[in-house]
Amino acid sequence: MTDGLPMPRRLRAIAAISFGTALVVIDGAIATVALPTIARDLRVDPSAAVAVVTIYQLVLVMLLLPFSGLGDRIGLKRLYQGGQIVFTVATILCFFAQSLPFLLIVRAAQAAGAAAALSVSTALIRQVYPAKHLGRGLGLNSVVVSSAAALAPTLGGLVLSVGPWPWVFASAVPFALVSLALGRALPDVPRSTAPFDVLGALLCAAMFGLVIGGLESAVHGDSPVVSAAVVAAGAFIGLLFVRRERHEPKPILPVDLLGRPVLALSTIGAFTAFIATMTLLLSLPFRLQHGYGFAPSEVGAVIAPWPLTTMVVAPIAGALSDRYPAGALGGIGMVIAVIGLVLLSFLPIHPTWIDVAWRMSLTGAGFGMFLSPNARLIIGSAPIDRAAAAGGLISTTRMVGQTVGATLVAALLALGIGSGSVPPLVAAGLSLVAGACSLARLNPAIRNPRGAETDDVQPAQVR
Repeated sequence: MTDGLPMPRRLRAIAAISFGTALVVIDGAIATVALPTIARDLRVDPSAAVAVVTIYQLVLVMLLLPFSGLGDRIGLKRLYQGGQIVFTVATILCFFAQSLPFLLIVRAAQAAGAAAALSVSTALIRQVYPAKHLGRGLGLNSVVVSSAAALAPTLGGLVLSVGPWPWVFASAVPFALVSLALGRALPDVPRSTAPFDVLGALLCAAMFGLVIGGLESAVHGDSPVVSAAVVAAGAFIGLLFVRRERHEPKPILPVDLLGRPVLALSTIGAFTAFIATMTLLLSLPFRLQHGYGFAPSEVGAVIAPWPLTTMVVAPIAGALSDRYPAGALGGIGMVIAVIGLVLLSFLPIHPTWIDVAWRMSLTGAGFGMFLSPNARLIIGSAPIDRAAAAGGLISTTRMVGQTVGATLVAALLALGIGSGSVPPLVAAGLSLVAGACSLARLNPAIRNPRGAETDDVQPAQVR
């Protein structure tokens, strides 16, 4: 039994996971800047070109939990590296895209590869770091996510200035190649001998695909009746799926983990926090441009303090969560975030760059202090043989929360209140819920009912 990987193998494994995480985040965000160029070159309507982004998000959400279950059976390391190979091959095929349907097919393949890697990355982090440094490791992973998200739009614009749009997707390939080269250092985790629940995986994918697809359909102005019917069908399948999963020993949807109060509260808190962040980040550009006359280039500079501050705060909060209760750190973080969001709602009549930037930095610091300890508690409280399921739950919660946030912003814009002070206040309300969930975990009866839960991570067996 070993507690984490020995040095220097640990450093190589950390680098492999970091590069792999970066490629997933960059590829998910970088395509946005290329949509006008793609629409022009492929001679399609701009609204149709948006599917290049939405299909990636949809496939990612559909496959994260099924792949986390598959990783337990075939091996976390094998699935992680196999996903990167699929991603790289699909990216190369983007160079041959001469039509939108073909591009959508390879984007779906990219998302499948990304889902395979992302679904087990958090479980691998748990195996790589010693238990006492798990929060620090998850904090570093948050830095990678924030850095990649901040880099993606700038990198995409730079690539488009010197080359055709297929190179935008190819810009993530070096990260995949480096991760694959370093991947031999990843831990070899013992596999589960239980059979893979194929029907459960199909029901899970159908549930998320129909619900998220129906919401996306409504956002893009399709028939409300059809969109509602699609969402209702997904909800019905979801009901059947959840009832079935309750009787499975290792379910695809980790209802066994969500039955633990500390993990349920952590997941609800993360879900509302991700809705809040997307609500603000998607609505703010409309407010700054339409309400205050900021140029598009200025909007990017104003938003940048958020991820930049998160890059600094997240690893500090992660390290602190190895020593102090995650519930307290998350509660403090959400108090800071709520203050920042309220201040963003009540901006001066003619705000300057600095007026918005310091408020964004304050809000980013609050979310950075919440998310890393929250993730540490989810992955650290799950049994070691359910680490992949807990990691898949974290990733799925983030993706679904961001999608719901985007849908919420679209609804607010349709109501005519999406480009003013309302979205930050809505985000503040959601952040209050996240903070309440975090503080509730300090209750001993919730934190450790009958000795079932613990914030201590047991060492994992690796080779």
